[in-house]
Amino acid sequence: MAITTLATSLSALVLLASLVSAQSAVYGQCGGTGWTGPTTCVSGSVCTYSNPYYSQCLPGTASSGSSSSASSSTASSGATPTISGGLPGATGTGKLHTVAKAAGKTYFGSATDNPELTDSPYVAILSDNTMFGQITPGNSWKWDATEPSRGTFTFTAGDAILSLAQKNSQLLRGHNCVWYNQLPSWVTSGNFDAATLQSIITTHCSTIVGHYKGDTYSWDVVNEPFNDDGTWRTDVFYNTLNTSYVATALNAAKSADSATKLYINDYNIETAGAKSTAMQNLVKSLKSAGTPIDGVGVQGHLIVGEVSSMTSNLAAFTALGVEVAITELDIRMTLPATAALYAQQKTDYQTVISSCQAVAECIGVTIWDYTDKYSWVPATFSGQGGACPWDASLLKKPAFDGIVNGFQS
Repeated sequence: MAITTLATSLSALVLLASLVSAQSAVYGQCGGTGWTGPTTCVSGSVCTYSNPYYSQCLPGTASSGSSSSASSSTASSGATPTISGGLPGATGTGKLHTVAKAAGKTYFGSATDNPELTDSPYVAILSDNTMFGQITPGNSWKWDATEPSRGTFTFTAGDAILSLAQKNSQLLRGHNCVWYNQLPSWVTSGNFDAATLQSIITTHCSTIVGHYKGDTYSWDVVNEPFNDDGTWRTDVFYNTLNTSYVATALNAAKSADSATKLYINDYNIETAGAKSTAMQNLVKSLKSAGTPIDGVGVQGHLIVGEVSSMTSNLAAFTALGVEVAITELDIRMTLPATAALYAQQKTDYQTVISSCQAVAECIGVTIWDYTDKYSWVPATFSGQGGACPWDASLLKKPAFDGIVNGFQS
């Protein structure tokens, strides 16, 4: 009997150990479409539903073995859900592209980049075309990536973004043809005369736009041509060709794909000021000269608590006969994140979206990646981050609700 009891006890311990080892740790994934790992959490955490593709073990009062299949998310109880760090999460369950389309917009989308395409939970959310109906390649269509040496073009990385969008029936925005940054040294240090540089621009723009002919809704043909005071940015293009490089690039893009919409894209033009006025004057000049221009991209890299209505300024652009889009939206905060900052960020996202919603020719909004996990902000602005509507654990923040509210305002 003693031997039998000992064997039974040992069996129970082995079973208990196997159950614990099969559970996800705190902050680990515990569910979602395609997930093949543990679906229960260690004691002291609860498997919390985020979306159909991702559930996560978050600290909370739950027994060992809590599972997402039991609808244990705080949201299901009607209370405000909590996400990473105990901060408040989103309460809405809508799909952003669907909401935007219902509001009369062409799309709601996200930027992405090739390195994160190996992250399966991330890609699963990105690939939901009811959430994101449009994709912008963050880096793989830029000059240094597509023409690293003169006349030698490579599209392997860029085509991976194309394939993703086509697989998911998502629109594509091309980004970008001509920009002062991320240029290969052969362009910046070539000391080309005006005629040669004009030919180089024509070749580059016509080749990359032509490569994706029929695949893009629009292109940021010229990116960030102005300084914040409204003067022209001095770079290899302006220094050699003055302002004529803009028309050269636009004409080349139009010849390569007559159907895609041609944009000029810049930041700090969302409200009235010298830079916004300079962009309006450029659009007027191009239209007067018969140069093709279809839209102005308003980037929208903003700061929590410093966001105001953009409606009148967006309307000022569309009054010139072009459409506008919010092309690179994120709203950063000084870290650490707090519930108060999340609440203000929700309000700020709603302000931006409602501004676009109020202008019929504001055709869509793109967030500059949907998750803090892959945001460019922390590496660029020391001590700042938290700029995206999803946190680094792929959980929706209150900003998500602000976006929905903005389209429904």
